Amino acid sequence: MKVPSPDQERAAREDEARRHLADAGAADLPRAPWLHRSQPPSSVDLVRYAVWRGQSGTATADDVAAALTLLAAARAEVEQLETATVFLARADGMSWSRIARASGLGSAQAALQRFDRIAARAESRRDA
Repeated sequence: MKVPSPDQERAAREDEARRHLADAGAADLPRAPWLHRSQPPSSVDLVRYAVWRGQSGTATADDVAAALTLLAAARAEVEQLETATVFLARADGMSWSRIARASGLGSAQAALQRFDRIAARAESRRDA
């Protein structure tokens, strides 16, 4: 019998966390207009849903554990959005200085270095 890799185990835990929160009501969240109607909620939306349940006093310990399990995936989704937004900005001719100002960074060099770091992380996740 083949032993699952750490990545397979992590993916299984994330799938279970998604199922748990979907069954808890996240499956009924309204879809953003840019998403296909069959696309499941993002990890970011699922974590937000769990936090909302917690603030309303209806979250269970399993809801919170599921949200914690999905934090790394949510972080990766946000980094993918950041990378895509910087690509869009550069394609539209925006300078690194302007990107830095809009992003709250101190310099064009800081913006470029941040972009390089998050793009490298996205690349390493894709190659894994």
